[in-house]
Amino acid sequence: MSDMNPEDAKIITLARSARARAGAAEGAAVRDETGRTYAATTVDLPSLKLTALQVAVAMAVSSGAEDLEAAALVTAAGTARPSDVAAVRDLGPKAAVLVAATDGTLRATLD
Repeated sequence: MSDMNPEDAKIITLARSARARAGAAEGAAVRDETGRTYAATTVDLPSLKLTALQVAVAMAVSSGAEDLEAAALVTAAGTARPSDVAAVRDLGPKAAVLVAATDGTLRATLD
């Protein structure tokens, strides 16, 4: 992550921390147009199932964000689901989606 934009490295770190804290398979974080960040993990309840990125986007929306600058997903899966990318694009059409391994290594940037 050393050659990455420090703000992008920060949201990957936040996503990793959320994942570790909850013991979840995935962690995510987003940065809104004002620089505020929101970190989340997957919600897997009998009556509610959301991916980590969907939760992070929902947190941003419920806090009044009007746009996203970037999103990060930390996952062992190696890629973001189309539904995750769609959730990010709904709020931030130009936001980069950073996909990182569980050790924080950037695997892909979806523009």
